[in-house]
Amino acid sequence: MSTSLAVIADALPYLLQGSLFTGAIVVSAMLVGLLVGILAAVGMVYGNPVTRFLVGAYVWFFRGVPVLVLLFLFYFGLFAFLGLNFSAFTSVTIVLGLTTGAYQANIFKGAILSLPAGQFKAASALGMSNGQAIRSIVLPQILRISIPAWSNEYSIILKDSALAFVIGAPEIMARTQFVASRTYQHLALYIAAGVIYFLLTWGGVLILDKLHKYVRIPGYSHQGMNK
Repeated sequence: MSTSLAVIADALPYLLQGSLFTGAIVVSAMLVGLLVGILAAVGMVYGNPVTRFLVGAYVWFFRGVPVLVLLFLFYFGLFAFLGLNFSAFTSVTIVLGLTTGAYQANIFKGAILSLPAGQFKAASALGMSNGQAIRSIVLPQILRISIPAWSNEYSIILKDSALAFVIGAPEIMARTQFVASRTYQHLALYIAAGVIYFLLTWGGVLILDKLHKYVRIPGYSHQGMNK
């Protein structure tokens, strides 16, 4: 027991450095997914049939293929085929960003459809273009009411980021495996890694929950608009 604790104590700074790398992956991927998800949701709701078909194909593909397969497909396949020498960090960010973007697209689509249709009509009556109405009226509302679902997506992407070690990204799991293979304290070190992931999940969800409480409009929520 004392040996395991000593190994964890020695390895903890090294593992925490990996948590910074993991955090950077998750934040970057969530921001990519936010942008992609909003554009995809707008395309699904307001786009023409061709746009809806293309967006739908993208969503189904990234929701239907495991993240591990996507990492290999992009890092060792597509990027190499195109001659793109992306780092492990960039590759993981792109793959996880596109993956969460597919899920966020449905989150934002549901939020858009939950808004009263009269708002868009009123904007048109005031002379606003569709683009202006989406930017000024639709987006500010769906971003607020989608935060609870977005926090759930954060925890999923955080856990999926552990797969980044298969392409050499120096995140928590890669560093844990590195130390465990040399000290043979696998159980203790993987428990420590699990605790770090738990704390990152808890902290991120707590921050997003406080953000939701800060920006929400009292009496105006996703649930309230469906009544």
